[in-house]
Amino acid sequence: MDANKNILMIGDMPGCGKMGLAGMLPILSSMGHSIYNLPTALVSNNFDYGKFAVLDTTRYMAQTIQVWGEMGFRFDCITTGFLASADQVDIIRDFIASQKKEGLLVVTDPIMGDGGKLYNGSTQDTVDNMRRFVGAADVIVPNLTEAGFLTKLYAGREALTQDEARRMLDGLVALGPRSAVITSGREEETGRHVVWGFDGGTGEYFTVPYRFIKAHFPGTGDIFTSLLTGQLLKGRDLPQSVGRAVDLLERLIFLEQDVAERNNGIRVEKYLSILTE
Repeated sequence: MDANKNILMIGDMPGCGKMGLAGMLPILSSMGHSIYNLPTALVSNNFDYGKFAVLDTTRYMAQTIQVWGEMGFRFDCITTGFLASADQVDIIRDFIASQKKEGLLVVTDPIMGDGGKLYNGSTQDTVDNMRRFVGAADVIVPNLTEAGFLTKLYAGREALTQDEARRMLDGLVALGPRSAVITSGREEETGRHVVWGFDGGTGEYFTVPYRFIKAHFPGTGDIFTSLLTGQLLKGRDLPQSVGRAVDLLERLIFLEQDVAERNNGIRVEKYLSILTE
């Protein structure tokens, strides 16, 4: 498969820290792709600092899409992350529809919450908007908390049985995406930390275990999404891509686990040679 793809990455751009677009751009760029970005918000810093400033960029998004349309820009892959409003959902859904072609890959991380609760600034409206949006994607990558809000299943649970995980995956796919991946789960029968998935191409469910390292870094979900997207663009199937992305992210966390300042996320540029092996 051709290594050089035109990729549009849509999400929030922080002023400091390797999360959102700042964490994702270096990874896919280092894989040899042509990268475009469309910020949904400019964020001063990771919310874990307790103080932050946010600039909504909805008007800029609409203007940029109009200009790009006039110039005939076309994309082979679109990734989406944080969406700030119902207006942004509508803008991006319409844009994806305008870009539809054979082989277009759309990967969505429905960023809303973690640890059983919504993030600061996310509301029930955020959840409702994301339920409307995820049907535009080929693959969605929620964590367990986000999957629970989207499907209205197993709220607050940190572990699921295999049958419950399949039911949640079915609920996600019922919202319209072709395939679904649930990150940050724990398998109730075994206690293993796992990623659950459903591959719409084969109709198969799969489970990928990983080693849990007790070191919290903001932006790991964004990094996972970019790693997964990169593997899919290499022509690997979804289970293979998830497995490779899990291995790479686990390695990054292991290498960074002793860093004193974690609020700025993983220093992805330091490890690009590993990510492109």
